[in-house]
Amino acid sequence: MKSLLIILTAFVALGSLTAQELKLPSLSPTQTLSQDFSTSKIEITYSRPSSRGRVVFGELVPFGEPWRTGANAATKITFGEDVEIGGTTVKAGTYSLASIPTASEWELILNKNTGSWPGKLFDAKDDVLRTKIRTQSSATKTETFTISIENVTFSTCTIDIRWENTHVSIPVKANNEKRISDNIERAINNPTIPYYQAASYYYETNQNLDAALKYATIAAEKNATAYWIQMLRARIAAKAGNKDVARSAANTVISMVKGTPAEAEYTKYANDVLNSVK
Repeated sequence: MKSLLIILTAFVALGSLTAQELKLPSLSPTQTLSQDFSTSKIEITYSRPSSRGRVVFGELVPFGEPWRTGANAATKITFGEDVEIGGTTVKAGTYSLASIPTASEWELILNKNTGSWPGKLFDAKDDVLRTKIRTQSSATKTETFTISIENVTFSTCTIDIRWENTHVSIPVKANNEKRISDNIERAINNPTIPYYQAASYYYETNQNLDAALKYATIAAEKNATAYWIQMLRARIAAKAGNKDVARSAANTVISMVKGTPAEAEYTKYANDVLNSVK
């Protein structure tokens, strides 16, 4: 009798909860990820179902049929600037990400309609991209559907989709070199001159090395104790084939870091440059 009373009391208490008060775990929790990329960012919002012992591709997600590429609402992706995917330019904006999986490749679709998933493909007239990506087989099983942004460089990255033993990697490119170079040259004429940042960008992207060396030299003159700027100057000069400047800057770094916590690390870097210009 006492046990029955306890059970009845629990049901009454549960019944008194409003829908807003009752918080239960989601079977497909929502995730939003944001990744700085190029001069803006990429954001993705999607729901993450788990396989829970089920066969995913070919059964739970039928081959050859449209899929929201997630669960619940449509998966949304926002590009902060124009990008290129599969040879197609995708303008900055927010799109739904859908797909039609098969065993060997997925047809990926970006569509302007970002509303609720209608259970079928959005109107094709609103597509901004359709491209096919080969699938990869992974030896490691992914229990929970996962989208990530990986392999980030100054102008490229991949959007990687993993579930079960299937991996799809979507290459993304920002055609930003001319735009960034133009921005750098405009910024150089401003009161706050980003000489070091400009030199670093040109060095890392292997372009405009003469300008990079000029800017690194000016930056080093403005901050005579910044051994990291001299290190960049040495590396740029070596890459540009200016061996005399590379040797001079590298030896300056060795002198500057002597007796500092950075001595071992930057002496090694400087010697690497010296060895490269022998």
